[in-house]
Amino acid sequence: MRPLTLTVIEQEHQALSAMLRSMSLLLAQARREQRLPDFDVLRAMLFYVDEFPERRHHPKESELLFPKLRARAPEIAPVLERLDADHARGEKAIRDLEHALLAFEVMGESRRDAFEQALARYLDFYLQHMALEEHEVLPAARRTLTEADWAELDAAFAANRDPLTGHEPSDEFRPLFQRIVNHAPAPIGLG
Repeated sequence: MRPLTLTVIEQEHQALSAMLRSMSLLLAQARREQRLPDFDVLRAMLFYVDEFPERRHHPKESELLFPKLRARAPEIAPVLERLDADHARGEKAIRDLEHALLAFEVMGESRRDAFEQALARYLDFYLQHMALEEHEVLPAARRTLTEADWAELDAAFAANRDPLTGHEPSDEFRPLFQRIVNHAPAPIGLG
C-alpha cells in the first residue's frame, strides 16, 4: 500500500506548481493586453504560497521526513542538506517576492520587469527543488522507511489539508480560496 505521505507531498507539489504557473499566466496576459495585472489576486496567490507550502509543507519535510531519511539513507544526506537550505531560504524568498509585488503595485510600470523576473526565478527555483525531492528523496523514502516511520509521517502529513489538493477550505481560508479560484487563470482558477 502506498503511504499517504507520498500522495500528499506529490499533490502539494502539483498545487504549488500550478499556483506559480497561474501567476505567470496572469502576468503574461496582463502584459499582452497592455494593462496592469489583478494585484488583489496576485497578493492572494502569494499569501497561499506563504501559508501552505512555506509554513505547513516544508517544516514537515525538514522536521519529520528528512531526519528519518538521514538515519536510514545516509547516502542522500547532501541532497537533504541542499533541500533544508532551500527551505530555510524560502521565507526570505517569499518576502522578497511579496515586496517586489508591492513595489510593482505602488510604483507602477517601472517595477513590472523586476517583479516578473523575481517570479520567474522563484518558479524555476521551486520547480528544481520539487524535482529533486521527487527524483531523489521520495524514492529513497520508499526504499528505506519502515511501516512505523510511514505511520508517523502519514499522521502528520494528513493534517495539511491544502484546499488546492481537494480538501474543503477551513472557514478561515475560505475567502482566500474563493478569491483565487474566481479570479486566477487556469489551472488554478476560473478567471
